[in-house]
Amino acid sequence: MGDPALSRRGFLAATAAAGLGVTALSGCGSGSDGGSSSGKVTVEWWNISTTQPTKSVWATLAKKFEAQNPHVKLKIVQLENDAYKSKMTALIASGKLPDIFHTWGGGVLKQQVDAGLVEDLTDHTKPWADGMLSVAKQPYLIDQKLYGIPFDIGMIGFWYNKALFKKAGISEPPATWSGFLDAVKKLKAAGVTPLALAGKESWTGMYYWAYLAMRTAGLDALQKANEDKDFTGTGFVQAGQHLKDLVGLQPFQKGFLGAAYSSPTGQAATVGNGKAAMELMGQWAPVVEADAGKGLGSDLGFFPFPAVDGGKGAITEVFGGGGGHALRKDAPKEAVDFLKFFASEATDLVLVEKTNTLPVVPGAEKALSDPNTKAVQAQLKAATGFQLYLDQAYAPAVGQQINDSVAGLIAGSKSPADVTQAITKTAKEEQ
Repeated sequence: MGDPALSRRGFLAATAAAGLGVTALSGCGSGSDGGSSSGKVTVEWWNISTTQPTKSVWATLAKKFEAQNPHVKLKIVQLENDAYKSKMTALIASGKLPDIFHTWGGGVLKQQVDAGLVEDLTDHTKPWADGMLSVAKQPYLIDQKLYGIPFDIGMIGFWYNKALFKKAGISEPPATWSGFLDAVKKLKAAGVTPLALAGKESWTGMYYWAYLAMRTAGLDALQKANEDKDFTGTGFVQAGQHLKDLVGLQPFQKGFLGAAYSSPTGQAATVGNGKAAMELMGQWAPVVEADAGKGLGSDLGFFPFPAVDGGKGAITEVFGGGGGHALRKDAPKEAVDFLKFFASEATDLVLVEKTNTLPVVPGAEKALSDPNTKAVQAQLKAATGFQLYLDQAYAPAVGQQINDSVAGLIAGSKSPADVTQAITKTAKEEQ
């Protein structure tokens, strides 16, 4: 990883790209100075929960925390995924982060930690964080220290419409990549759009390449490629070729390159309204499908990403991650209090019951009732390997290059080899 301290030129460029003015930047990191004449402490909380019911549930939880802590005012800033990442890039460059902010952990969090911007939570949270699921905390552990508290854990997989599968004569979800391509062909022959994709948001396409790289090259190869700064291995080129084969079948909805993820005409709505048979997405998919569209109810099913014949990976190796919260360096103690509140069994029960979140506190497992949520949890428990989202596991520039290069492959402007060469070039520049 390169120098974590970004130049002023980089900061100004990132700020301009994010559309973030000085006023917006100056408001961050002010929680410890946010005491008013009334004695209240203002704590700024940035998250990406912009869809229902999660948005309302989180707002209600915030009010509950304020009621329990009358001297605290939570200032909530909610941004969609890409806008959040863009603005956080600018904030990192400015050296000012929000008091509490969403994190996926991994390489992005490490960059923030290396820059001295994130609070070490190890001692602050030990009395209660030790009781949380160990696997959920892994993405936030850096050099054996805890820098984030999870509120969710899960995996990426295919969410599918059982009725549309039946219409196409597909009796069961495919377990191999060749079988998956056959299913795509059957759906098209039946007049059904096989897949929905938010081509406007590059992270959605990355999921395909990442899983295919896991299946062809294997989990160890992904780790080694990052360490060696070399993604040009045969398995990674093959991953791109498999994705190119899929794209060649024209499986996505009309206008997918300009489609967003959670908008009324985007990826989630296309599946939720029965206009496409599948989407490759995380454990949050059913909630967003029902918010952006109508939702599929009992017609919705889930299956893991298929195995690739001859590949080094296994179908039991999963790709995904969860959401967590981190604190800026020297955030007020009230921010730690909020993390404790949000990580409590009482809060986790609410999240599981009302937003289909997978539990990170063992005691909240009793609230699981949705069959698809149970299916995801079962896959996770049976997993023989786990890979964090590539745009979070690696250094930010490398992750972004993966997203952008794969988007180019899907759009037809890059070849499978071009993708691996572009990622490698960026990785070497990050040394």
